[in-house]
Amino acid sequence: MKDIKKDPFEEYIKNLPPTRKELGQAWQAAIGLQDVDGLKPSEYLYETAKKNIDGEISVDEAGDLINSYYESKDGRSEVETRTEEADKVSARIAKILSEKAFTFSPTQYLSIHRELFLGIYSHAGKIRDYNITKKEWVLDGDTVSYGGATELRETLDYDFSQERDFRYNGLTMDEVIHHLAVFISRLWQIHVFEEGNTRTTAVFLIKYLRMLGFDVENDLFAEHSWYFRNALVRANYNSIKNGIYETTEFLEMFLRNLLLNEKHELHNREMHVSGKFLLGHDDPINDPINDPIKLDGRELKIIELLREETGLTRKEMAARLDCSDSTIKRCLQSMVEKGVLKRIGSNKKGEWIILEKK
Repeated sequence: MKDIKKDPFEEYIKNLPPTRKELGQAWQAAIGLQDVDGLKPSEYLYETAKKNIDGEISVDEAGDLINSYYESKDGRSEVETRTEEADKVSARIAKILSEKAFTFSPTQYLSIHRELFLGIYSHAGKIRDYNITKKEWVLDGDTVSYGGATELRETLDYDFSQERDFRYNGLTMDEVIHHLAVFISRLWQIHVFEEGNTRTTAVFLIKYLRMLGFDVENDLFAEHSWYFRNALVRANYNSIKNGIYETTEFLEMFLRNLLLNEKHELHNREMHVSGKFLLGHDDPINDPINDPIKLDGRELKIIELLREETGLTRKEMAARLDCSDSTIKRCLQSMVEKGVLKRIGSNKKGEWIILEKK
């Protein structure tokens, strides 16, 4: 497999002086969290972020520049629309994470969603009014049972009241970590929002942990946002007939790295319910120890499809993943450039080869 160039923005963040490190990590986390929905920010976003980090402009001015940049564009394609979402939400997350203000309440949770997605989703800050399912890569295509639409507000209020009344006094750090994992996984599982649920929950968690007195560095969310989401999924999934039970094990490892600076290896493949990635199918995806390749959520799903059927066409992949042909084309090109995929044969009768590590 060919060598992968280092991410220049990541290198830039690593070399920041201490006085600018916190803001740099806020931007890094904001950008990394877009991975959970398969979004990639533009180069303009990176340039604007650097101007803010370097002190040339304020975080509010950075947001204004991003808004103005897209106001000047007409007739955007689907890819450009998704990039616009990534840019605007990244800037808004960076702003929220750079601010100290925070209140532990359902209203604050809803407010974060509204601030992140205003003008992007018509339902920004609103509780969804229909039931949902989501096919999950980590569940081999199955879905978590999310909160029922008619009871979302009551469930949200109940979970917040339980956490507000909880006392951490006298707990060991292991017990604290476990409790936090249970709380945040249950909050995520309610899935109050139609879209943007994981990004909102991640931002809320960072703010809440800081309120509890933890010194939270945001780089773990930047590097492992997809792992964070998959860990939330596994914490809320049962398939008793198949011997699979909900577990906070993976989420607790993430939190231990985040809060205690432990060094647990975080591999998405270890969470897959089938276990097939542990049996000779060495998954080269988002593996921070053994492989520098980082794929987003949609690219992960494409890899899963191609493991089952290498001859799938772009049209077939688009239908299964409920997206456009152009989106699939962009993802495939990206993975070819990263050395993850190789095309063998003609466009009509060829197949995709996943380049495993040796």
